[in-house]
Amino acid sequence: MPVADVRPLIRAGVVVLIALVVAGCSIAKPRTDDPWEPFNRKVYAFNDALDRTAIRPLAVGYRKITTPKARSIISNFFENVRMPISIANDVLQGDPRAALHNTARFLINTTVGFAGLFDPASEMSLPPAYTDFGVTLAKWGVPEGPFLVVPFVGPNTVRDIWRLPVDGEFFDPLGAYGRHHDYTYKTQYLPSFMYLVTLRSRGLDADNLLEGIYDPYVFYRDAYRQRRLYEMYKGQPPASVLEDMQIGGNDDIDVDKLLEEQHRYERRQKEKNKGRDEDDN
Repeated sequence: MPVADVRPLIRAGVVVLIALVVAGCSIAKPRTDDPWEPFNRKVYAFNDALDRTAIRPLAVGYRKITTPKARSIISNFFENVRMPISIANDVLQGDPRAALHNTARFLINTTVGFAGLFDPASEMSLPPAYTDFGVTLAKWGVPEGPFLVVPFVGPNTVRDIWRLPVDGEFFDPLGAYGRHHDYTYKTQYLPSFMYLVTLRSRGLDADNLLEGIYDPYVFYRDAYRQRRLYEMYKGQPPASVLEDMQIGGNDDIDVDKLLEEQHRYERRQKEKNKGRDEDDN
């Protein structure tokens, strides 16, 4: 089906879903089952092989040819240019305070931060608060559906998968740039590709978290589910929700501990990068 034929269907779906806001739905309970596990494991293995042979080497190469300061500037730019996704979804979620917060951050970084290359907004107590259409659907009360690993994309759920066409079609400036330009060899998609490389580069140091895990797929699935819960509840999911989730029933995996360790790691990285920047100056 041509893209032009798909867009009216997406718009119609969005209109129907917006009507759910009026109903004042609450976030549905998280699922703990994995009915599509055989399929998901095969796709996970495919994505993992693709990452090892192509994506990770690109990220490693990117790190080798850039300095921490350069990577920070590039990441700042991409995070800022994608902020309209969060702003739009803040509005759809009926959260004007978050929408104003992210709008102020976007305007400050776009102007004072030189098109988002720098992040003065964080120094002004306006840290990023990212969200997406998957979180919007959750807040409208749409059930998450089964866990789903998508080829070339990664972990999702039947609910979260909608963030790809909706955010990409309506709210993502990088996606809009690619659709409205036609360069030789499709180079209009180079910014989107570079964004993905920067994301993978930032995750290189976390690769060793899977070392020693008996079943990396289960760890991968449950970590994704827990991270999405934290995003839906803005970092403070109710204890009852976490208990209902039961983290897949695997006592060997403590995702709370993993997240705490990841947060500590990110803080150490920020301090390390800050120290390097001071040494460079």
